[in-house]
Amino acid sequence: MKKILLAFDGAHFAKGAFEFASRLNEIQPILLTGAFLPRVDLSASWSYSPGGGTAFIPTLEAYTAEQIAQNVKTFEQECIKRHIEYRVHKHPYDAAMYELKKETRFTDLLILDSGKFFEDISMELPNEYLRMAVHDAECPSLLIPEESAFPESIVLAYDGSENAAFAIKSFCYLFPEFSNKKTILVYATSKKKAAIPDLSSIEELVTRHFTDLTIHTLEATPAKYFDTWLTAVDAPMLVCGSFARSELSQLFKKSFVAGILNEHKIPVFTAHR
Repeated sequence: MKKILLAFDGAHFAKGAFEFASRLNEIQPILLTGAFLPRVDLSASWSYSPGGGTAFIPTLEAYTAEQIAQNVKTFEQECIKRHIEYRVHKHPYDAAMYELKKETRFTDLLILDSGKFFEDISMELPNEYLRMAVHDAECPSLLIPEESAFPESIVLAYDGSENAAFAIKSFCYLFPEFSNKKTILVYATSKKKAAIPDLSSIEELVTRHFTDLTIHTLEATPAKYFDTWLTAVDAPMLVCGSFARSELSQLFKKSFVAGILNEHKIPVFTAHR
């Protein structure tokens, strides 16, 4: 049984993310923890300050207790209806993001609604809150658009880096139930006829976990053609290292992730050490 943390920003009920968690529970029972957060102020970081202390983040404007209570009630009712074991955690206004980060230390997977997580504060996608949550989470993260199909295909983004390999391994260990789905290991490079780094090693690993695997190299201008290539994949979930810094990961900077989440509306799994 996996313990999954689903974060709500207080004002919104993350319907798409909840539906995804519910589908996972149908495949294999999970413990679903709903974390209900208020609005926070980005003028301070949720990570550690230079002096070693924790920088708590004050709220800009507290959502009403009625809004949060209604979302908690909806969450509880839906969990009961769908036979999901659940917990409810409501965080204090003066330490919400720090507490969310701490919770990820004791969680197998963090799920966030990529379109609704503090969307009223920033229309940019992914916004600063989303990037903070993914970057500093102490467990893998899954970004779910409000409307997305449950995955029929798995796209493993590989560039030979430690982050990419770690994300792929994390996904394999967390989701053995996806082992029979069509899986594509994609390597992107700006060089023609470039060799895939450590091909035999990554192939040995991935073929142990996926029964229907193909390996694809995307050459020339991968940042341009990856987006087009992805549209031909049937209901994909993208697996990538969390904001890694090697060649393929240039695709996974803010603009690329925004395009994937905005245009394709597909789940994105990320993990980092």
